[in-house]
Amino acid sequence: MLAIATFFVAHWVLSVFMQTFYLHRYAAHRMFKLSTTWDRIFHLLTFLFQGSSYLHPMGYALLHREHHAFSDTERDPHSPHTSRGFLDMNVKTALRYVALRKGRIRTEARFEGGVPSWPALERVGDFWLTRVAFGGLYTLFYIAFAPHWAFFLLLPAHYLMGPLHGAIVNWGGHMYGYRNFGTDDKSRNTLPFDFLTLGELFQNNHHRYGQSLNFAARWFEIDPSYWVIRLFAKLGILQIEKEQHPRYPEAAVVKQPAMTLEPLGSDAE
Repeated sequence: MLAIATFFVAHWVLSVFMQTFYLHRYAAHRMFKLSTTWDRIFHLLTFLFQGSSYLHPMGYALLHREHHAFSDTERDPHSPHTSRGFLDMNVKTALRYVALRKGRIRTEARFEGGVPSWPALERVGDFWLTRVAFGGLYTLFYIAFAPHWAFFLLLPAHYLMGPLHGAIVNWGGHMYGYRNFGTDDKSRNTLPFDFLTLGELFQNNHHRYGQSLNFAARWFEIDPSYWVIRLFAKLGILQIEKEQHPRYPEAAVVKQPAMTLEPLGSDAE
């Protein structure tokens, strides 16, 4: 039982960290800079830790930028308030993600550019056989260590770990919790200490201060990923050029600014 619990928790934490650190805060928002070498290292770790549910950085970034611009409106690619339930929201999210990733549709020009790219790894990660192989490894681990058949009910979470984390944030972060700021969407902070998704469930804070590296805003809120990123900066792994700090309290309704992005530099040190 200990082996299964350790594996599940490790897979959960490592997968959600790479989603919030590499895909969200770096690929979609470019809140810090990575050298080419560190970019490749973290891209590889994202592939390994997400495994069968590997998410393409470009597809993720474009989808997320659209979400910020159109949050909780009919043009939002994943809002619980414009969907016919949890399943419908996630089906729409998946279909648009795949269409953007494969180039079947184009988003607005302001959302494009500045996304890390490693075509060879992305092809491997997107290949169906790679996904099946990762799923097979998860299953073999459970065959070897699960003390009871009921533990096999956890396997679907391993197979779909990346989209599962996104679904929790997209639904919970716009349905449940409290609001610090009067934004023009329905974003909420679900947990004051977000141990579940390592900071992602501070959605109200994040939608008010979209470029704030720290998703927490009040004294009792803790964003674990922020402190890991600060440690990485101290170690010279990444560069934080300018940090935007949330200010609490605010009551005014704040409209989302237009998405303007500069090209992503590949030679940052």
